[in-house]
Amino acid sequence: MDNNNNNNQIENENEIQNENQNEMKNLQKKVTKNLIEDYSNLLNGNSFKDFSIFVENESNPFEIKVHKSILSSRSPFFNKSLRQESLSISLNQFNKKEMESILKYIYYGNISFENQENLFQLLEISIYFKLNLLKEFIQKKISNSINYSNFFQILFQNRNLNLNEIEIKCFELINQNFSQIQNNENLFNLTKEEIIKFIQFKQEKKEIFQFDFFQFLNNWIEKRNERLKGKKEKEKGIEKKRLFHSFFSLFDKDSISKQDFDKLNQFHIFLPNSFLINLERNIFQIQDLSNQTKIKEKDKQIKEKENKIKRRDKRIKLFESENQNLKLENEKQKLDNEKKEKKINSKRKEISKLRSENQKKDKENQKKHKILKEKDKQIQNLKLSFEKEIYQENQNEKEKSNRKENKILDIFSNSKIIKDIEYVKKLKEWINDDESFSKMRKGFSAKRNEFKGKKWHKAVDDKGKTLVVIKTKDNFIFGGFTQVGWTNDKSKWSFDYGNWGYIPDSNAFIFSLRNDKGDRKPEKFTIKKRSKEFAIFYNSISGPILGADFGLFDNLHHGYTKFGSSYNLPNGIQEGTDEAKSYLAGSFDKWKVDELETYFI
Repeated sequence: MDNNNNNNQIENENEIQNENQNEMKNLQKKVTKNLIEDYSNLLNGNSFKDFSIFVENESNPFEIKVHKSILSSRSPFFNKSLRQESLSISLNQFNKKEMESILKYIYYGNISFENQENLFQLLEISIYFKLNLLKEFIQKKISNSINYSNFFQILFQNRNLNLNEIEIKCFELINQNFSQIQNNENLFNLTKEEIIKFIQFKQEKKEIFQFDFFQFLNNWIEKRNERLKGKKEKEKGIEKKRLFHSFFSLFDKDSISKQDFDKLNQFHIFLPNSFLINLERNIFQIQDLSNQTKIKEKDKQIKEKENKIKRRDKRIKLFESENQNLKLENEKQKLDNEKKEKKINSKRKEISKLRSENQKKDKENQKKHKILKEKDKQIQNLKLSFEKEIYQENQNEKEKSNRKENKILDIFSNSKIIKDIEYVKKLKEWINDDESFSKMRKGFSAKRNEFKGKKWHKAVDDKGKTLVVIKTKDNFIFGGFTQVGWTNDKSKWSFDYGNWGYIPDSNAFIFSLRNDKGDRKPEKFTIKKRSKEFAIFYNSISGPILGADFGLFDNLHHGYTKFGSSYNLPNGIQEGTDEAKSYLAGSFDKWKVDELETYFI
């Protein structure tokens, strides 16, 4: 009975609580509705208005009276403008209808949308008055309204505002319907900057460019040249080549199929040399003569040791052979003695003589036995001596190896990242230059020298061979090596884009020392043959960047990995996949740097 009473009491309390919550919600709705009505009455009435807005974009200037406190609290634009002790402001950018519409939004959140053109006008006003929430709302509404029938119109209307979300949505529809609209006049009304953005948009999506797109580029350039009235044909040809260069310098080899590349020969005279070189590059392999010499010297030393061991074995066999001959001779002598003893029995007259001879021979045999024992002892001592020498040589080799390891470890004694001798051995093996490796010195530490790209460049530029080691907050350890190093000497750049460019290096590589995903072991990744011109990226304010595969931003705390763009991926991993992007640091761009160390060789 007591339990039933308790349950009924709990149910009654819950019902009362729910009813109270519903009453509070209804009361909140009434308060909100009442607040909107009050602010609407404030705008439409004349009470307490202390400021005037003169709209001059009309045949007759129009005055709208408003409340200073409301405008300054709702709009950063008015908050700044109304700080001056003035009773009015004149605006000639907008008409009366637009100004009334935006004031309704400022006072009580009401806004009306009549058509597409009206949306862009209101969007421009929201940007002008810094109404960020309204701007975001209208931008999303425009983006959701984009379709096949209006994307050109919206793209052209967006030119003044240059909003990326709207532009990308229009590019997606152009891309999806390109084969149907390639002769559409609106397509030829695109600006040069819009075409460049569209090419970059397709490159980011890793899409292949079909030949019809290159025909469109040619036709677009031809139509642009038709507008150059009064220009000579030679000047038009120069303009055409200039435009071809500005477009084709953006293309990557992987974005053009082999069949379409063959078709591009008809534009050969206009194509930039850098584009052709990137697509048809001869690959040369340079042998490292110094390493070959070292290998031959090592083989020679090994052969000398093998020959020494063979000579020792030969001497041992010779002693064993002599010992065996003595044993055989002794056995033979015993047989002769037996025969002589028989003869003694048969010839008693010769007994004394034979005994004398036998005694002599017995003495000789004893001497021979003694000699055999001494030789056996010598052989045993010789074996022990050889074993001792071999053991000592092995010990000396081990000591040399330990001294080398300790010397190598000394290089990284102050490292906050490299603490494992196996990592050091791997780096030494990959760099493959013992003399240079032993002279390696530490030149930069982000924890010691600050996490700043400019300071990193000040320490690293023009230092030649450079080793970069990065440790993330999640304990991933990776980095890269360059034979030529970073330099702002543009004569050593393969591509120059003003304040930044690419430096070629056919010997550059990326490595991974610690990667706990899938229990991966340390591994080296060489530069792709077609990408050696893009091995190193130089930007004076950023951190180290190798190809397009990984890089650190100017504060050195953050970076990105796009592994596989310029350097070879591990077996079984596809370029562009999440696995490739997260291979080095565990993610594409959400990893953080714990320490960055740079060494010069």
